[in-house]
Amino acid sequence: MPASATKSPRIAVLADSDTRWKWGALTARRIAPADAGVRLDGYLLRGRATPTPRQLTETGATADSLREVTGAEFLRAVTQESYDILVLALVGGGVQAMLHGLKHAWGTGPRPVVVTGYVGVVYEKLADGLLLRHGADLVLANSAQDADRFRAVYEGVGADAGAVTEVALPFLGGEAYTGERVPCTVTFAAQPSVPENRADRTYLLDRLVAHARRHPEREVLLKLRSKPGEHTTHIEELPYQKLVRGRELPANFQLVYGHMGEVLDRTDLLVTVSSTAALESLHRRIPTAVLTDLGVREALGNHHFLGSGCLTSWDRLDAGHRPEPDPAWLARQGVAAGGGSYAGAFDAARARIAALLERSGALTPLEPYYTPETAPGYLPGILARHHLGPDGAPLPGSPATRAEAGPVRQIVRRAARGAYRHGVQRVAPVIRRMGEL
Repeated sequence: MPASATKSPRIAVLADSDTRWKWGALTARRIAPADAGVRLDGYLLRGRATPTPRQLTETGATADSLREVTGAEFLRAVTQESYDILVLALVGGGVQAMLHGLKHAWGTGPRPVVVTGYVGVVYEKLADGLLLRHGADLVLANSAQDADRFRAVYEGVGADAGAVTEVALPFLGGEAYTGERVPCTVTFAAQPSVPENRADRTYLLDRLVAHARRHPEREVLLKLRSKPGEHTTHIEELPYQKLVRGRELPANFQLVYGHMGEVLDRTDLLVTVSSTAALESLHRRIPTAVLTDLGVREALGNHHFLGSGCLTSWDRLDAGHRPEPDPAWLARQGVAAGGGSYAGAFDAARARIAALLERSGALTPLEPYYTPETAPGYLPGILARHHLGPDGAPLPGSPATRAEAGPVRQIVRRAARGAYRHGVQRVAPVIRRMGEL
């Protein structure tokens, strides 16, 4: 149930990966009531992509408390605590399960405001992901274009579209680019699953290394998302660290980790296939290139940048080309390349949340679009994966019905989770490749 209005607002964020934790925690602070001292409690959903301490540090997003939980444990925790706002920074299925679990836990009683959204560019599974998020009080859209698309999906199935609220990506910021430095630094923002196959990833690496050799006066950086053995939002079966093994690399070529904002501080040209880093770069007015070398395809996500003016190829970049972004496209994407409108991007969300908090005791129960009646062949499986029954109640034997694990069981859990991650990242890809022979 919500905290007292006389106290500083309390916000809980549930995230299932490093990127979603960054989005969720930063969003929580952006949408909190203005001039309010906020307490932020973080919950990390236990699974294959649960971030490591290094990954959490790299996000730059902090919390007053942070712990790892199962979905059922989270439901128990938030019904025992007094929160004003819950931010669900999860994949669509996770959001849907939590909405049903929370509806069952709260019933018709007082409850917090529930917020969800997307961590970045939405270029696949638009209808599926949106309908799985339906039922939250606010479904955040990172741009005017996304807000229009989100409403169209909800209205197209006869669902209430009133929760859709336009904001912006919460991690845009940093110093505006003022011109090329010496040495000029070219950064390639790698993605865990784009492209997926070895040939395409090897091609991109070859071109990046060739660019470094062609321009020895430049610094060329390969910005990596994770270290071997770590997971991100998407599984990376062929990490670039593995592809560079045994290569003789030029002296001006370097693999780098760290906070994306810090890497952009030294970047003069950002190159990517379709990473959200492109929007961060464009926000700072850094020259930004979205590659067409592998085609402009939905599977790559670079089709999202149609009309941006950023689509180009390695051949053109090698020859010195610098893309010029289209101002109208930037405005539609919520990227304030001039910096003027970004400060007010979250005003509408804050106003809606403030209005809901004022009548928190009268908030209606959560009403997701998917129910056992509207999706009897789909919803039960989603709920079962999170140990919830068709009505959203924790299933017998779920973590929510058991006592907290002792020190020995916690050690066993960590070891088992490590083995699971190893199997997903190392063993499963080998089995899949063997099956293709």
